[in-house]
Amino acid sequence: MFFPEGRVRVHLCGQPVDMRKSYDGLYALTCSVLRQNPLSGHLFVFINRRATQMKVLYWDRTGFCLWAKRLERGRFLPDWQKVVTREMDWTDLKLMLEGIVPGAQRKRYQAPETAE
Repeated sequence: MFFPEGRVRVHLCGQPVDMRKSYDGLYALTCSVLRQNPLSGHLFVFINRRATQMKVLYWDRTGFCLWAKRLERGRFLPDWQKVVTREMDWTDLKLMLEGIVPGAQRKRYQAPETAE
């Protein structure tokens, strides 16, 4: 799905979420925890306790869409203690999906160096 970079708003849930939740469960969390309108067209990001899975819920005027990503190695977040429910921009979400931590010079997973 294509989103205009300057217009999309992204809301991150600052607490771990059970990834068994689907549309209705994430809809309820959007209302109760994020205190946002799920029909707004904004993106709502939910991450599991181990920070290895992410789901993004949004409304596209015809129904709800749900993106899901599971990492084979690494984590989306380095530490849950520092995560708060907040609004972030599209660029921050793209960086999180790629494993880049803003302000740090490391990726979430580094391939081991091979000795030659």
